[in-house]
Amino acid sequence: MDLVQLEIFKAVAEQGSISAAAQHIHRVPSNLTTRIKQLEEDLGVELFIREKSRLRLSPAGWNFLEYARRILDLVHEARLTVAGEDPQGTFALGSLESTAAVRIPALLALYNQRYPKVDLDLSTGPSGTMLEGVLSGRLVAAFVDGPVLHPSLEGIPVFEEEMVIISPLNHAPVTRAQDVNGASIYAFRANCSYRHHFESWFVQDQAVPGKIHEMESYHGMLACVSAGAGLAMLPRSMLDNMPGCSTVSAWPMQEQFRYLKTWLVWRRGTVSRSLSMFVKLLEERRAG
Repeated sequence: MDLVQLEIFKAVAEQGSISAAAQHIHRVPSNLTTRIKQLEEDLGVELFIREKSRLRLSPAGWNFLEYARRILDLVHEARLTVAGEDPQGTFALGSLESTAAVRIPALLALYNQRYPKVDLDLSTGPSGTMLEGVLSGRLVAAFVDGPVLHPSLEGIPVFEEEMVIISPLNHAPVTRAQDVNGASIYAFRANCSYRHHFESWFVQDQAVPGKIHEMESYHGMLACVSAGAGLAMLPRSMLDNMPGCSTVSAWPMQEQFRYLKTWLVWRRGTVSRSLSMFVKLLEERRAG
C-alpha cells in the first residue's frame, strides 16, 4: 500500500466512479482500476460494491476512507511543516451557536489575520451534530459541550458557561424544577447536549416538562418566551448579548446544573498545523 493508492482510493470513493475519478486526478481509468484491485488484495477486503458503472463504498470501505483521509492530510501537513510554510488550505470548524455568536468572533478574526492562507469554514449546530462532523472527518475540530469521553476524540476545555432559565417577565420566581412542573419549554433538537441538561434538571427534581417545542435558534426561543408561551434554558453570555434580553426574566439554576464547560475537540492523533496554530492562539487569548 502506498500514497498513490490512497489518493486513487479517496478520489474514487468521493467521485463515485472510476471514470469521474480519473478525470478528477488526471489519470487513465485502467490505471485506477488496477490500483484499486491491488489495494483490495493487499488489505484482503472489498472496499467497493460494484453496481454497473458505479461504485459504492462497502462497510469496510467507509472505515478505510476515514483512515485514508487522515493519512493523506498528515502527509500534506508534514510537507508544509518541513518546508516551513504557514498553515494553508481549508480548516472546517464546528461550533455551538452560542459559542460562535459570543465567544469566538474576535478569535476567528485574529486567526484570519495571522494565517490568511487558511480558508476558515465555520459550521454551527448542536453538540451531537458537531461531534458527528468531527468523527466523520467533515470537521477538523469543533466547540461542543463537555466533557467529551469518546475514545476517538481528544480536546481541551476552553470556556465556562453559566446556564439560566428564562421565563416571561410576569412569571413567579423559578428556584427549582418543581416550580415549573408541566410547563412548556423551548429547546434545540434531541441531539443537543443543552437540551439533555435542561431535561435532566426536571428529572432530578421529580418534575417533567410539558410540551417540548423544538426551535432552530436562541432568538426564536427568546421571542416565544417573551410572548409568554413557556420557558427556555440558555447561556447567560448569549442572553446578555441578545436584543430583547430585558423582555424576559433570567433565573439561575441550582449549583449542580448552573455551569457547563465548552470544549474544543478533534479526532485523536490528527492535529494538523492549522489546528495546532488555532489551539495556540486560543490559549494565548485565554492567558491574556
